[in-house]
Amino acid sequence: MSLPHAILTALLEKPSSGLELTRRFDRSIGYFWSSTHQQIYRELGKLEQSGQIRALPSAQPARGQKKEYEVLPAGREELAAWVALPEDPRPVRDPLLLRMRAAAVVGSEGLGAELRRHLALHRRQLDEYLRIEERDFPPERTADEDRLRHLVLRGGIDMETFWIGWLTRALTDEPALSKGSGLPEGI
Repeated sequence: MSLPHAILTALLEKPSSGLELTRRFDRSIGYFWSSTHQQIYRELGKLEQSGQIRALPSAQPARGQKKEYEVLPAGREELAAWVALPEDPRPVRDPLLLRMRAAAVVGSEGLGAELRRHLALHRRQLDEYLRIEERDFPPERTADEDRLRHLVLRGGIDMETFWIGWLTRALTDEPALSKGSGLPEGI
């Protein structure tokens, strides 16, 4: 996924200023596609120059006023074309997995603590996703766009569940990693 497509998606959901977009990225899209504020503002400028978005007219003078952007037909067409493109899955590229491979040759000193830290982070993220699911996707919400958004969130929930299970198994199955953890059963 590319940042311009993430921005077009967010603006089609709701016209927004750059600041509002960065906040929305922090609260929702950023869970699966992160970006810095500077990258978002830079991309807004490129999308505006290419004629895919425009700043909405402001009732007040532009000086000091935040610009709110909307997607133009060219932007909608670009996003629709991108959605239809085939794309192969990307291989997993996680530094933690590389650290574990390295530990096999240099020793696992300190790795257990890092695995426990990751486990705690994934548990917190799963809790956050579950709160979002409860808040934003009650059973009575059945519109097509809601179902697709919910599927994206379910993907995040499933990924966090995978990592929690995998990390728990790694800590349980490898006694050297659980030493000194203070956790029961090697976790």
